[in-house]
Amino acid sequence: MFRHTKHLQCEAKPEAPDALYAMKLQELIGGAYGEMTVTMQYLFQGWNCRMEGKYKDLIMDVATEEIGHVEMLATMVGRLLEGAPADTVAEAVKDPAVAAVVGGMNPQQAIIAGGGAVPTDSAGTPWNGKYIVASGNLLADFRANVAAEAQGRLQTARLYNMTDDPGVKEMLQFNLARDTVHQNMWLAAIEELQEDGLEGEIAPNALMDVENQEHANTIWGLSDGTAAAQGRWASRPAPDGEHELRYLDQPDPLGGPASVPPPDPKLYGTFAGPGGQGSAKGASKATKGGKGLADKVKDALE
Repeated sequence: MFRHTKHLQCEAKPEAPDALYAMKLQELIGGAYGEMTVTMQYLFQGWNCRMEGKYKDLIMDVATEEIGHVEMLATMVGRLLEGAPADTVAEAVKDPAVAAVVGGMNPQQAIIAGGGAVPTDSAGTPWNGKYIVASGNLLADFRANVAAEAQGRLQTARLYNMTDDPGVKEMLQFNLARDTVHQNMWLAAIEELQEDGLEGEIAPNALMDVENQEHANTIWGLSDGTAAAQGRWASRPAPDGEHELRYLDQPDPLGGPASVPPPDPKLYGTFAGPGGQGSAKGASKATKGGKGLADKVKDALE
C-alpha cells in the first residue's frame, strides 16, 4: 500500500517562470537516468526480491522516496511553465504552439499536459520501461543502481549550472545530496551482500566450474591504442581473489569466418554461392520435410 502525503520532500518554487529550463528539466523526470527510471527500477527490484528483511526493506524505502522526487520535479516544471505559452509568446508569433517552439518550450507541455510536466525526456522522447534494471540478483541490481545514481547526479550537476534561479538551485542542491547518499548506500549494500555471504565479486557467483578458465583472466587488447596495458588492471590479482589478470595484446581470433549458409530461396536474400557454414547437424527442424521457413510462416498466418 502506498499513501500520498500532500507535502513535497523539498521546496520546489522557482523565483520566476522559465519555459526553456522547464524543457531541460524534463530530462530529470523522464530521461533514461531520470527519476521515473530509478522509481520503477527500485520498485520492481523490491517486488522481485525473494528475501524478506533488510535488503527488500531498503529497496522499497528508496523506491518510495523516488516517487516523491518525480512529484517534486513535476511540480517545479509546472511552476516554471506559469504563464506559458500565452504570456510568453513573441508578439510577432500569433500561434501559441509555434511561439512556444520559437521560445524554446516543449510544445507537448502545453498541448498535452496543459502547462505541466510530461513523462518524457528533454527531447520529448517518451519514458520507456526498457530503461530499468530489475533482475532478481541483488549484486547485479545494486551495481546498476550505483551507475543510475551516478548518471542522474551527473545530469543534475549539469542542469545546476544551467540556471541562475535560486529556487531551482535550492531544489537541485537537495537532489544532488540525495544522489550522493544513494550512491554511498548502494555501495555499502554491495559490501554487506558480500559480508553476509550472499554474493561475491562476480555476478552471478555461479558456473565458475564450467566457464572456460583459459579466457577468464585475459584482458584483450583490440584497439590501436597501447596505453591500456599501462593500467594496474593489466597485471594484478583479480578483485574476485580467484584469477590473475593479464593483458593480452592483439589476440588471435579463435573462430572461423563469420559466414552463414545460403538463405531459403523464398526469403529472396541476395546470394551468389558458394554458401557459408551452417550448423554441424544441418538444416533446422523447421525446414525439414519439404517446407522452408517462408512456407512455415505462411502456414502459421493462414
